[in-house]
Amino acid sequence: MSKKQDMFYFENFLACTEYACQAAHLLEKVMADFDPDVLPEKLEEIHVLEHAADEKKHELLDVLVKAFITPIEREDIMQLSQCIDEITDKIEDVLLRIYYNNVRSIQPDALELTGVVIRCCEAVRDLLAEFSDFKHAKKMHEHIVRINTMEEEADRRYIASMRDLHTTCSDPLVILSWREIYIYLEKCADACEHVADVVEGVIMKNS
Repeated sequence: MSKKQDMFYFENFLACTEYACQAAHLLEKVMADFDPDVLPEKLEEIHVLEHAADEKKHELLDVLVKAFITPIEREDIMQLSQCIDEITDKIEDVLLRIYYNNVRSIQPDALELTGVVIRCCEAVRDLLAEFSDFKHAKKMHEHIVRINTMEEEADRRYIASMRDLHTTCSDPLVILSWREIYIYLEKCADACEHVADVVEGVIMKNS
């Protein structure tokens, strides 16, 4: 396989990650400048990003099914592509839940947790920017550790937010609504860590 054909996969991974970063920034902007009346419009914006990421993923799978030789194992390409796509899906899921739970104001700690998700997404982008040269890249382990550390930070913030929600709020509908939103924000960070895990596995298998 030519170098150009090899690069197609790595460039696709990076392009899909860029959509996840855009979706995370959009979610943060919606929450920071919260206006329930514009949520349908913002849902459409984030769905455009999610659909574009899906198109990129399908483009990769179309090439993969016809490829004779691939730069890394087919199963790893498929798994990594799916894991990256999952980040954007989970970010969209957060905004969907803000909308259909009829949230009227944003909890400050949810915005802080969203900030962690953004940093996770950007760290995944940094990781995948070096992935095409994974046998020689020097900072990949550092990026993986950074993603794992931020996922742990997201876990801590999630636990603190849930505890605060259940001890300070007396409205059961608000509790149910925000419980679901916090769960999906934490899933966003988990999805980023899953990408790092797959990349780390590829490095180990090819070292």
